[in-house]
Amino acid sequence: MDKIKSRVIEIVAEELAVDVDEINEDSSFIDDLGADSLDVVELVMAFEEEFDVEIPDEDAEDIRTVDDAVNYLEDIL
Repeated sequence: MDKIKSRVIEIVAEELAVDVDEINEDSSFIDDLGADSLDVVELVMAFEEEFDVEIPDEDAEDIRTVDDAVNYLEDIL
């Protein structure tokens, strides 16, 4: 597992209080992991802080799964 993906999964587990083993690439933050819209905003903020990037709101709206987050971060880093 690459570094970005593993760190995204760690952040998701920490922010949403779920076990790392419950998270896979296509896990939806809301549908599969029980996040609400505020949790998703907090996840995006955690990604921004961890990777020292700024994610515009219009891009953040498209980040709905672990894979979405990983692909987005890989593209901008």
